[in-house]
Amino acid sequence: MKTWSKKWVSSSQPRKQRKYRYNAPMHVRQKFVSAHLSEALRNRFGKRSLSLRKGDEVKVMRGYKKGYRGKVDRVDLKKCKVYIEGYNFKKVDGSEMMKSIHPSNLIIVEPKMDDKRRQMIIERSRGSKKDEKAEKTQAETKEKKGE
Repeated sequence: MKTWSKKWVSSSQPRKQRKYRYNAPMHVRQKFVSAHLSEALRNRFGKRSLSLRKGDEVKVMRGYKKGYRGKVDRVDLKKCKVYIEGYNFKKVDGSEMMKSIHPSNLIIVEPKMDDKRRQMIIERSRGSKKDEKAEKTQAETKEKKGE
């Protein structure tokens, strides 16, 4: 029996969804570690979310430090967790440790744009956004001529 299949679409059964996520290879898990963009970035890029990577500045939306802003220190694909600089908790023995947080509880405030692949992803979405605007303006001009 296969443990993970690329052809698997979906299921309403939670056990199958868990199995898909748990057995997924690392290149697929990268998609699980994505977060929404802030409102300003959403309008600028024409995208709703981006995959998280080291160096992105994020804002915590849930948890004991709600509203905290910091840079992503590490992304753990195996556990689908993100570690942020300064987002620590105290252990019983008094030492501090970085607290992991799920990417769905974060918003990207300032993405690190030195990656060529990431720039290509944003350019693709900008192109589709421009096409939509052009189609809308063409439709409006046709309506005006028809009136």
